[in-house]
Amino acid sequence: MVKFNEVLLDRTFAALSDPTRRALLVRLSELNDLSVSELAEPFAMSLPAVMKHLDVLSEAGLITRSKTGRTVACRLSAGPMEEAMEWLTRYQRFWSESLDRLAAFVEEEPRCPPNAALPSSAESTPRPRKPSVRGR
Repeated sequence: MVKFNEVLLDRTFAALSDPTRRALLVRLSELNDLSVSELAEPFAMSLPAVMKHLDVLSEAGLITRSKTGRTVACRLSAGPMEEAMEWLTRYQRFWSESLDRLAAFVEEEPRCPPNAALPSSAESTPRPRKPSVRGR
């Protein structure tokens, strides 16, 4: 059985839960080694707000930063994402097998004839009404 570091998985999934952080990762996957200002360009938010998102991604290990002079470049780091995918794959196999068994069960011959279904509402008897108590 594979043992996963729950703290790291929690950080990874927490970082991925925000759409802005996911968009930052997409930009880094398309254009590696972008400066923080280049990363922030398409977003309608301040540079300090983008920096906070990058801090979360960095703490989760999803990006690395390197400083050259006054420029900070960011690069995608695949390690935590790979561990998260391994964790998800375990559950994908479980659900795939369960759904395959369910599909096989549903596709089997019906166990009861269609006529033996529940009685229609026309055949049911109405429930007796409770007497109403009038207030004063």
